[in-house]
Amino acid sequence: MRFLFFISIIVSFQVALLSQDHNIVDYGALSDGETLNTMSIQHTIDAVHEQGGGRVIVPPGRFLSGSIVLKSDVELHLLKGAVLLGSTDPSHYIKLNRWKGLVMADGANHISITGDGEIDGQGRALALHIDSLFYAGQIDSADYNFVERRPKYYLRPQLIEFVDVKDIVIKNVTLKNAACWVATYDQCQSIVIDSVRTISDAYWNNDGIDISDCKKVRITNCFVNSADDGICLKSHSPKFICDSIYIANCTVRSSASAIKFGTVSHGGFTNVHVNNIKVYDTYRSAVALECVDGGILENVVIENVEATNTGNAIFIRLGQRTGEPGILRNVVLRNFKIDVAFERPDYAYEIRGPSLPFFHNTFPSSITGLPGHQVEKVLLENIEIHYPGRGNSGLAYRALTRLEDIPEKAAFYPEFSMFGELPAWGFYVRHMDGLTMRNIKISIDAPDYRPAFVFDDVRNLTLESIEISGDPKEKKIVLHQTKEVKKDNDLPIWTQ
Repeated sequence: MRFLFFISIIVSFQVALLSQDHNIVDYGALSDGETLNTMSIQHTIDAVHEQGGGRVIVPPGRFLSGSIVLKSDVELHLLKGAVLLGSTDPSHYIKLNRWKGLVMADGANHISITGDGEIDGQGRALALHIDSLFYAGQIDSADYNFVERRPKYYLRPQLIEFVDVKDIVIKNVTLKNAACWVATYDQCQSIVIDSVRTISDAYWNNDGIDISDCKKVRITNCFVNSADDGICLKSHSPKFICDSIYIANCTVRSSASAIKFGTVSHGGFTNVHVNNIKVYDTYRSAVALECVDGGILENVVIENVEATNTGNAIFIRLGQRTGEPGILRNVVLRNFKIDVAFERPDYAYEIRGPSLPFFHNTFPSSITGLPGHQVEKVLLENIEIHYPGRGNSGLAYRALTRLEDIPEKAAFYPEFSMFGELPAWGFYVRHMDGLTMRNIKISIDAPDYRPAFVFDDVRNLTLESIEISGDPKEKKIVLHQTKEVKKDNDLPIWTQ
């Protein structure tokens, strides 16, 4: 009898949930892809919220809309074949907090976007419409980027903009064609993003997933194909920090960096675990850790990364764009297998990152701090990186006798190419205290004029089981102003 009683409770609960399903068509929404349904969809959301929560059902069809605002205890559920279609008219979007967006929330609790349908922002048409407003005199010149010839990013709506929201679930949906960043979660807590497809090569600044100053985040089983950074952690406020983040079992294609911390890094990042990531056709770094705005980046483990056709393998940077330098320490990178491309790997993108304005050879992985502000305690273990080689001193040259000439660029935007030509083909490390490199295999297909490793101003360096293939030179590992080195006895070291 007790078992039957519990069954009856479960059935009653399920019936109650079903009774809280509200279909947007019942509130007047039309699926012709032309009628603006913003009010109908918002009325549906409001009704579900007012009755204590439930699901807003988007049935199969193309439902055009401007900004809608999710409220507490509301699940936006898109059935298979359903498309929430962003309007291409900028006047159909509102701003709740920082930016405009298609699906927005501010200060809500327990909200979800689920189902097998799509959210399509029609981002290129929307962005070009905004661009035309500048030439019509309706956008101030301060809001226009003349160098890049486009409206600044904050004028272009995102697909998702959630601020100060607790308990978020985004599951199964496809997010595509944003006018700017695809989805931003800012100062939110308890986020689950699972099995989401992000496809956005529509316009500039198409970051796939942006997590800014959030706590307790889980991103799993996602596919990201973006014209800008793929999965990106940011910290916009010195009063907040990204904390307790788990990212796993994701595939990323990016015309910028695949997994990135920063660039904005005022508060920082702590307790982050990234596991089992596949990267391909990525223009910049497979993994980029950037702490340049006075924040802290610590207690990070990234493991089991497989990258093919990427422009750079690993980029770790402690900089000083504003205020005092921050802290970058306690980082573990483990079990990487990366294939670096000779040509730019994102040639097939419609929107590609800008080419570099100087001649250069293939860039090595790099770890760089600042004089007196070192990157601290980094472990690289079981790392295999394959380079194309073909480094040509006639194309670009950086002499080992002039290592001091490599610019610090403390206040510059951090990027693997920021220093220009670097003096190593495999790894370049500068201003570092406490680096362990264990079981590292790097190889090149063709000769390169540079040594494999250059360590400059490094303390507490441990080199164990280092294997260098394809480089016939004797001078493979170069130390400059580097102290307290532990190494295998047969490892050839040159002091510059």
